[in-house]
Amino acid sequence: MDILTKLPRIKEKDKKRRGRGLSSGKGAKSARGGKRHQKAREKIPLHFEGGQAKIIKKYPLLRGKGKNKSVRKSLSINLDLLNEFVGIETVDREALIKKGILGKSDKNVKVKVVSTGKLEKKLTIKLPVSKTALKKIQAAGGKVE
Repeated sequence: MDILTKLPRIKEKDKKRRGRGLSSGKGAKSARGGKRHQKAREKIPLHFEGGQAKIIKKYPLLRGKGKNKSVRKSLSINLDLLNEFVGIETVDREALIKKGILGKSDKNVKVKVVSTGKLEKKLTIKLPVSKTALKKIQAAGGKVE
């Protein structure tokens, strides 16, 4: 009995190759820009749209480093927000982040205390303060360092 003749036939299909004639299954209009005309040629850039304005040129220019990220450059904190602090505490950037007044992403943002509202606690503040806020802090018995 001949075993080799009874083995199943193994035939792997050949991979179809683009642009190898009409009967290849991927011929005729298979290349990048079709078979003929300007967009089928080699030196036409991918952003070419047949004389119409490029999509890149339709949008406004974004100038500047980092493409104008909307980053807050400074934050003002009202005095009435500082009433959340208990007793004789020091108020600095880390304390504001712990209380949730500042977000974790606001580490590098300039912070200034402004005199909106009333301060009812005696606090030591280690941040830049406006003149009227300084008067209100000192009137409440606190100090600014």
